[in-house]
Amino acid sequence: MASPTTRSEFKAYCLRKLGAPVIEINVEDDQVEDRIDEALKYYWDYHFDGTERIYYKHQITSTNITDKYITLPENIIGAVRIFDISNSTMSTNLFDIRYQIALNDLYTLTSVSMIPYYMMFQHIQLMEQLLVGHQPIRYNRHTDRLYIDMDWNKLNVGNFLIVEAYQVLDPDVYTDAWSDRWLTRYASALIKKQWGTNLTKFTGMQLPGGVQFNGDKIYNDAVNEIEQMEKDMSTSYSLPSFDMIG
Repeated sequence: MASPTTRSEFKAYCLRKLGAPVIEINVEDDQVEDRIDEALKYYWDYHFDGTERIYYKHQITSTNITDKYITLPENIIGAVRIFDISNSTMSTNLFDIRYQIALNDLYTLTSVSMIPYYMMFQHIQLMEQLLVGHQPIRYNRHTDRLYIDMDWNKLNVGNFLIVEAYQVLDPDVYTDAWSDRWLTRYASALIKKQWGTNLTKFTGMQLPGGVQFNGDKIYNDAVNEIEQMEKDMSTSYSLPSFDMIG
């Protein structure tokens, strides 16, 4: 059968992976849906294919200026930074450094080395970072509010803010995500754990023919599989942590 491309196909695939329909999987449909949601949330939080970097454009309103924050979409789980609102090297002002260099020296740049020009602007950007720094931001994914610590009065209604952020990969839009190998294994293990949990109350109960339920064995196997996959996630499927200074 082809790889799953929808949620229903993904659910059926996971159940077949556990033995259905040859074996009855004693898990209620809502429990299966809950475990799939749980697997997706873990996938979005840690897997490098679970999110994508975007540049979100937001137009400033009077409400934003009053509240001193902007609201980001629900599918954005992290905000990294905003593009500089003002930049001494990006102005079109007559007295701007870049404008004056272009006006006085641009005609000679084709016949001289570009290294001094490049190094000078690297130095200017370094000075700006040291003396001004990046615009401080605060964001929590549960409130969807991006607070920008600045003087909001310097913005006008209609201006745009560009936010570098990460949004979750919606598998209903990018259906190839449903066939991700790690996601299918992890969701199957979570369903297996739920199956074992459901059967533990029948431990020791003997069926006709001398067969006994062994929910503890199913549960423990699932727990070991989940622990191993989460360990593999941190070593093989997650982006390395960036150093934080300051």
